[in-house]
Amino acid sequence: MQSSLASAARLWATIAMFAAVPAHAQQSPVSPAAHPWADATLSPAARAEMLLAAMTLEEKLALVYTWFPPMAKDPAAPTDLIPSAGHQPAIPRLGIPALRETDASLGVANQVEQRKGDVATALPSGLALAASFDPQLAFQSGAMIGSEARAKRFNVMLAGGVNLTRDPWGGRNFEYLGEDPLLAGTIAGESIRGIQSNRIVSTIKHFALNAQETGRFVMDARIDEAAFRESDLLAFRIAIERGQPGSVMCAYNRVNGDYACENDWLLNRVLKGDWGYRGWVMSDWGAVHSTVKAARTGLDQQSGGELDTHPFFRADLRKAIERGELPKARLDDMVRRILFGSFSTGVMDAPVVDAPQSIDYAGNAEVAQRAAEAGIVLLKNERGILPLAKTAKRIVLIGGHADVGVLSGGGSSQVRSVGGAPVEIPLTGGPAASFVRRTWHASSPLNAIRALAPRAQVQFIDGSDPAAAAAAARGADLAIVVATQWTTEAEDPESIALEGNQDALIAAVATANSKTAVVLTTAGPVLMPWIDRVPAVLAAWYPGQRGGEAIARVLFGEVNPSGRLPITFPAATAQAPRPQVPGMEQVLADPKRGEDARAIKPFEVQYREGSDVGYRWYARQGHTPLFAFGHGLSYTRFDYTKLRIEGGDSLKVSFEITNRGKRAGADVPQLYVAPRDGARPLRLAGFERVTLAPGETRRVTLTAEPRVIADYDVAGASYRIAPGIWRVSVSRDAAQPVLTGTTELRERRLAP
Repeated sequence: MQSSLASAARLWATIAMFAAVPAHAQQSPVSPAAHPWADATLSPAARAEMLLAAMTLEEKLALVYTWFPPMAKDPAAPTDLIPSAGHQPAIPRLGIPALRETDASLGVANQVEQRKGDVATALPSGLALAASFDPQLAFQSGAMIGSEARAKRFNVMLAGGVNLTRDPWGGRNFEYLGEDPLLAGTIAGESIRGIQSNRIVSTIKHFALNAQETGRFVMDARIDEAAFRESDLLAFRIAIERGQPGSVMCAYNRVNGDYACENDWLLNRVLKGDWGYRGWVMSDWGAVHSTVKAARTGLDQQSGGELDTHPFFRADLRKAIERGELPKARLDDMVRRILFGSFSTGVMDAPVVDAPQSIDYAGNAEVAQRAAEAGIVLLKNERGILPLAKTAKRIVLIGGHADVGVLSGGGSSQVRSVGGAPVEIPLTGGPAASFVRRTWHASSPLNAIRALAPRAQVQFIDGSDPAAAAAAARGADLAIVVATQWTTEAEDPESIALEGNQDALIAAVATANSKTAVVLTTAGPVLMPWIDRVPAVLAAWYPGQRGGEAIARVLFGEVNPSGRLPITFPAATAQAPRPQVPGMEQVLADPKRGEDARAIKPFEVQYREGSDVGYRWYARQGHTPLFAFGHGLSYTRFDYTKLRIEGGDSLKVSFEITNRGKRAGADVPQLYVAPRDGARPLRLAGFERVTLAPGETRRVTLTAEPRVIADYDVAGASYRIAPGIWRVSVSRDAAQPVLTGTTELRERRLAP
């Protein structure tokens, strides 16, 4: 594997190539003389205003509705559709390029191979990226997938998933970035910034409280304003500030009574009002329920309209404007926002290419592998059985189809990765069956282990028979069980237990061999009834198209594990705010209803934890989880010393961190803050990923994000930091403080 520096150089060369597409390979740029809005020296707002003034009513209406290519059978549909997520037609007269939309956060998706033979680089899951606690890596990963999107003729990525994980069983948790607003917002913002460095649009989604799949079309998420602004909305706010996404995608669900895509408070008051967001709000696919109400309350574009019950933003929108039911000024605002998002991201100045461009898949695979390696979390390592010595004579690898590949999550994020799919299992029913297959990436842990230990006898056992696996494991230098938990968009699992006989398999192998390591390739947390018998456990998440290599390199110590949990692993389902999936009782009682998510009867979910999401909930309830948020072990040891705390108008801490071991490694010191009186639980207010050579010491300074410290004052319409004494800790994880102290903060108010 090449050095990180060389890989980064190659990545940036690729990005530069696609950011400056040759003139012969793209649509002809417009002339500033003919089109004054083409002058890139003007501000995006000024350019959008000039272009808007030149548009006809027909042209404006053409921008507020996008087509869903697989179902676009209407004669009015564009004829240049690429099978993909969505398409907004070009307006050549004005130099407005087509917007070609693709899913998204984990790479250029091609779920059920609607574009035959089109492959892309598959990143590890969002949770794996969040586990790196590495904003720079998030930017690089985003830049890589954005460069591939542009090379494949797309200029909008439906990426930027930042929904907080409120429930450990959420079917789409793997796409998102965990349970903490500061971590999720920071990683999402940098990923968006990376994608948009290619002069394409990234969305941020799904706005907001889209925290489950079973009732995603019908549930009403209930939460009070202060708690909302201190949690999910803060994650979106931080990500928007850092990434400046061209578009926001509103969610399917209701929020406090109104659908998210026709929610005046959410879209007009908060997003466009309090936050001053100037880009456009697009709907999720199938999330529009009205014309006038949706337009009035802040929706700017109906996306993939064929998936809605009606094309609300076509003829009906025209009639509403002609009848005066919707002001023309509102249509102008909708179009202005689409133009602003396109100008501000550079889409208008770099139209999509006419033909697919070459892609450095080998270089991009290295980016995916680095992300997987940085995100793998060493949860447990008793007796130091890892890393495995390359002198090992016999290794037994068990389960998970680890002979041929690594599991990926299902849904709109599914990438048809380079190398193909060695295992692909169609679904026999359920709401995901039409667009989902259970898919493995062709990255064999078995082959990767054999490559690193060429003199060892490495045996693979499929794990279907626990007794046979145990017999094979006896006497091996290491038995490795690869456990899987598959989840998908559109469905929630009934529980977070491992599927099938995997718990029995792990228990049998661990009984037969005291040197057993479990590698979890899962959507998120799972129950571990065998944890006391297994000395080593790795959380590898869905590790992407180089996952096999990443897992092997961590097992053998080629990579020192440095991932930290972005999500709490409960000791039992009863610890979670909602041990059962709301709405699942309807699916279990009537399987036919479970085939169509829209057939679920509407229900409310009261988010009783409020802003105390994840580790904050566990602290509030006094629960001891199996593994705490922020937890992660290393093959070396880090010490923290010499804490200094500065208070007053802001909170800043500095301390020294030293690598006391014999290996280079990365650590993630975490800053937690809570009021001294214990009025509410601790909150992550800062973090930094620090890489140190053996014996190296570095002084680290962390400045607390003030809105994390604050409570939201609804009456005062602001975040308020209460004056007084605050408890401060520099910690290894949310449950393991190392350096502690107190400081006094003055009252401070911050804009919402």
